[in-house]
Amino acid sequence: MEILQLIQSNLLTPIILFFLFGIIAARIKSDLKIPEAISEFLPIYLLAAIGLHGGIEMRNTGFENMLIPMFVAIGLSLLFTLNHYQILRRLGKFNIFDSYALASTYGAVGAVTFSVGLSFLKNQGVTSEGYLAAILAILEPVAFIMAIFLTNMAVSKQIRAKKQSFTNDELSDIDVGLKETKTKLSQVLHESLTGKAIVILLGSIVIGYMIGAEGFSSISIVFDQMFTGAIVIFMIEMGIIAGQRLGDIKKVGIFLVAFAIIMPTFNGIIGVLVATAMGLSLGGAVMFGLLLASASFIAAPAVLRHAIPQANPSLYITSALGITFPFNIIVLLPIMFIVSTIVHGEGSIDLFNYITKGLI
Repeated sequence: MEILQLIQSNLLTPIILFFLFGIIAARIKSDLKIPEAISEFLPIYLLAAIGLHGGIEMRNTGFENMLIPMFVAIGLSLLFTLNHYQILRRLGKFNIFDSYALASTYGAVGAVTFSVGLSFLKNQGVTSEGYLAAILAILEPVAFIMAIFLTNMAVSKQIRAKKQSFTNDELSDIDVGLKETKTKLSQVLHESLTGKAIVILLGSIVIGYMIGAEGFSSISIVFDQMFTGAIVIFMIEMGIIAGQRLGDIKKVGIFLVAFAIIMPTFNGIIGVLVATAMGLSLGGAVMFGLLLASASFIAAPAVLRHAIPQANPSLYITSALGITFPFNIIVLLPIMFIVSTIVHGEGSIDLFNYITKGLI
C-alpha cells in the first residue's frame, strides 16, 4: 500500500506531470515542440550542474572515498551487461548484434534519469553523495566498450569458423573486413570519451573540484536554484519523444517490454542494497541504484549506430526511452526510496511525511 501511495504522490510532482503532458501532446499530434536551440542547451546545462556539485562533493569528502563505490559500480555494470546479454540471447532469442546492443544500453547509465533522481531527492529534503556524478561519467562508456569487444570476438569467431570454405580472394576480403571490425573498439572508446556529454560532465567535475563551495556560491543561482525548472522544461521534450515512440512498443514484443521493466527493477534494488552495505546514505543508495537501473537513450544511439550497425535501433531506443525511462522515474524511484528507507532503518514517520509532502 505504501508503494502505491508513494507512486501516486510522485505522479503529482511537476517533473512527472510535465513529462506526462509531453506524452499527451505527442499522442494528440499537437505541433508543440521545444525549440532546437533550447533542446540542445538543456542537456549541457543539466550535466554541467550535476558535474559542478559532484566536483564540490569530491573536494569535501576526498577522492579516495569514492574509489570503492566506483570500482563496485563498474563491476556491477559489467556483470549486469553480461547477464542482460545471456537473457536476451538465450531466452529472448535475439540475434548477437541486437542482444549486445540492448545489453550495453541497459548496462550504461542515463544522465537524464540521474537528473530526475536528484530532483526527486531534493523535493524530499534528502541528500546524496555528490561524487556519484563522477561514477556516472565513468560508467557511461564501460558497458559500450565491453559490448563492442564481445561483439568483435563473436564476429571474429564466426569468420574463423567459415574461412575453410572460402577461396584465397575471399579470404583476403574477410581479413580486411575483420581488421575493420577490430578497429571499431578504439573508435567507440574515442567517441564515448570525447562525446559532448562526457566532456561537459568531466570538465564540470574538475571545475567544481577546483572552485569548491565558496567559488560555486557566485553561480549557485544558475546551477542550483534553476536546476529543477530546467528539468521540467526538458521533461516536456522527453515526454514528446516518448509519446512518439509509444506506437513502436508493440513492434518490440512482449518479451522486451517485460525485460525493460523487470531488469531495471532487479538492477536498481541490488544497487540500493549494495550501496547501503558500502555505507552510502539513504539518498546515495537510491542514486547508486538508479545508476544501475537506468538505460541510456541519448549516448546509446550515437555510439551503437556506428559500433554495431547491424543492430536494430528501434529495439534499444524504444525500450529505453518509451518503456524503461517512464517506469524508472514514475514507479521505480519510489520503490527504491522505500527499500533504501527500510534498509537504513528509517521509521515509518519519515515515509508518512514523504507521502503527505508529495500529496500537498
